[in-house]
Amino acid sequence: MEKEEMKLAVLIDAENIASKYIGVILSEANTLGNVIYKRIYGNWTSSQMGAWRDPVLDNAVQPIQQYNNASGKNSSDSSLIIDAMDLLYTGKLNGVCIVSSDSDFTRLATRLRESEVYVLGMGEQKTPRSFISACNKFAYLDLLYQNSVNNARSKKRPQQNIQKNKN
Repeated sequence: MEKEEMKLAVLIDAENIASKYIGVILSEANTLGNVIYKRIYGNWTSSQMGAWRDPVLDNAVQPIQQYNNASGKNSSDSSLIIDAMDLLYTGKLNGVCIVSSDSDFTRLATRLRESEVYVLGMGEQKTPRSFISACNKFAYLDLLYQNSVNNARSKKRPQQNIQKNKN
């Protein structure tokens, strides 16, 4: 299947991923094809989710509210899994990007692959091996982010040098 033909859903576990990664998440997903769905899961009433407000709005990502029904339980994981399965059965997608450093999504990734859906996983280097292995491809967000920061710095330096030389 060609990259242009792939239709993807990007599903982000906001309680497990930092908002600073939104640019590299969407950039990496777009290299595979057309991102049809962009959803992010969390308890948006929590003050910890405040950093996600602008990135969600700026990138037209649909926030999915999930209250914490019990202390210590991550209800948003279940919501993400249910949505992924619902999207699978629409038949519209041939790729899903699961963004989390949480091993709870290992079985979801395995199940999607069993249905011949391409799974791109994304998370930090701390992500358990089981989730990484369950994906067709896994991208380390902390490394992608650092590369983008380094690239931005290297592009900026020559311009500064040119300006200094002109004066």
